[in-house]
Amino acid sequence: MTNSDHHLYTARTNGNGHTYSPPRVVITGVGGITPLGLDIASTWDNLLAGVSGINTVTKFDTSELRTTFGGDLKNFDASNYLDRKEARRLDPYIQYALIATQQALADSAIDLRQTEPHLIGVIIASGVGGIQSLVENVNLIQGKSLRRISPFLVPNMLVDSAAGRVAIEYGLHGPNFAVVNACASGTASTGEAFELIRRGDADVMIVGGAEAGLMPITMAGFDVMGALSQRNDDPSAACRPFDVDRDGFVMSEGAAIMVMESLDHALARGARIYAEVIGYGNSADAFHMAAPHSEGRGARDAMRMALRKAAAYGVQPQEVDYINAHGTSTQLNDPGETLAIKQVFGEHAYNTRISSTKSMLGHLLGAAGAIEAIICAKTIETGYIAPTINLINPDPACDLNYTPNVAVQADVKVTLSNSFGFGGHNACVMLRKYEGETQ
Repeated sequence: MTNSDHHLYTARTNGNGHTYSPPRVVITGVGGITPLGLDIASTWDNLLAGVSGINTVTKFDTSELRTTFGGDLKNFDASNYLDRKEARRLDPYIQYALIATQQALADSAIDLRQTEPHLIGVIIASGVGGIQSLVENVNLIQGKSLRRISPFLVPNMLVDSAAGRVAIEYGLHGPNFAVVNACASGTASTGEAFELIRRGDADVMIVGGAEAGLMPITMAGFDVMGALSQRNDDPSAACRPFDVDRDGFVMSEGAAIMVMESLDHALARGARIYAEVIGYGNSADAFHMAAPHSEGRGARDAMRMALRKAAAYGVQPQEVDYINAHGTSTQLNDPGETLAIKQVFGEHAYNTRISSTKSMLGHLLGAAGAIEAIICAKTIETGYIAPTINLINPDPACDLNYTPNVAVQADVKVTLSNSFGFGGHNACVMLRKYEGETQ
């Protein structure tokens, strides 16, 4: 660890010349709606059971596309959670964020009124934000007056509107923004919230990602790039990370939100703690707008940055018990991520458990990293590692332990989660089991 890292992550100097340790950060509440369930409990149960949430898309016509399936939200009705009139005015990605936030706050049992509102912030990531509202309004005015545009268009389509709407709902005056890192957005939002609390700008952060981009224009865009799996005859087997027969990723939708707090704040209110956040890395491939670096350069850099920060908590690379892989099931990502893990961990790469839960959830784009951080927290809490399903014929270039097809029980104390996105964006976040103040 460099001197700079040591200064930032072990002690700081205040205006009087005295040193102090930055706050530790913990996760105390989780919520989410995914293709595997409309809450975290059902999503987690289905992950451990190896259930796929991928099916043929029926909410719009896919007949012109080479891919006809995705991970949609089953039996979802926003009016079951939100005022019906309000729900109609909100883009689905904002609906999803609000509902996942409701769940996370309830799960954390936090009373937001007991904390100064300027010390509670919100970061909710998204890749495409309110694209459904934008497309609907573009279609509305075709051959008609521009005056027919909805007055709700602008606040619905902005990528930061979910964070703003959550703040309004709960009267939160703290740091508030969106992170847009393509498919790394959810992980970057988690990491940025970690840094905000560490530097003393907030005691509590509502953080995660939301995405409602499963629609014709986005699917068509990925389709013409050749990025999507075309296994239309068997959608549940389409996402096959690290398998030699993989043929592309599967697009999904949903949201995942966490309540993150300084450890002191959580202990003062007697909160249940899922896990402690101990590392965050962010990097750029600076290589290609759609393809990952051929030697995993950016992925390697992000993992190493997260590990440098974790070292200040006394955690070494060989102590990582589980890696939630980006694992998209694309030809280039899977061997590139495998190579990067080997470069970072050396021989320990063969000892740690790895899995890609996208094999069951599909790819939630800007929300993917957030649900995968929650999965890491649940792994630590329960001692179970969700599998990589559909891994039947491993690619020889992907020769690590990817927990094929069946969940396993394991003593997991330290996790790392990888997210890599178009544009060469990379983000990683690390969690560990909270075992008391002696750490």
